[in-house]
Amino acid sequence: MRILLIEDDKLIGDGIKVGLTKLGFTLDWFTDGIIGRNALESAPYDAVILDLSLPGMDGLDLLRQWRQAGQDVPVLILTARDAVEQRVSGLQSGADDYLCKPFALTEVAARLLALIRRRHGQLTPQLVHGNLVFDVASRSVSCGGEPVMLTARELAVLELFLLNKGRVLARPVLQEKLYNWDEEVSSNAVEVHIHHLRRKLGNGFIRTVHGVGYTLGDEP
Repeated sequence: MRILLIEDDKLIGDGIKVGLTKLGFTLDWFTDGIIGRNALESAPYDAVILDLSLPGMDGLDLLRQWRQAGQDVPVLILTARDAVEQRVSGLQSGADDYLCKPFALTEVAARLLALIRRRHGQLTPQLVHGNLVFDVASRSVSCGGEPVMLTARELAVLELFLLNKGRVLARPVLQEKLYNWDEEVSSNAVEVHIHHLRRKLGNGFIRTVHGVGYTLGDEP
């Protein structure tokens, strides 16, 4: 899942980026409100973590502009503004969730996953395909009751396909979801991850749609 972080505190921002990356998220971090506002148009983000006190543009103004423009990406406000009326204002401006500083990184991750699941109409913390079960919270996979060991990237690819059943995902879309702008990406990176998933879950698990992309295939 690719996350946009807009936070001007370098210590907090660095901690969030490092921590969420270790938990399997792909994350782009900006410290300026205007740059962060424009970044949402540049990549297929699954959710946004938004501070309110930002240089360039206040977070609430930024959020209102997104919503007025029809942007429906889930937004988690993460701020020191903890008064009830400020929380209400944030939610009324279009935020999907509101968390005050200081915070636990595990709670940030859990709230992000809940927002992303809801956006995809997935109400439970488990993604199921046949006898394959992906527990989103623990980032673990089992097939027929037996654990399946996957790398962080393989988990991210699997999650994308499970959240997009019936859709064909083009290689550029998969690449944009899996890698941030700072990472060097080999031309066949997506194909390598898909090859590994097929080897572990069956050749028909991910189906190639020639000239278009890939889609979730046979139940394992």
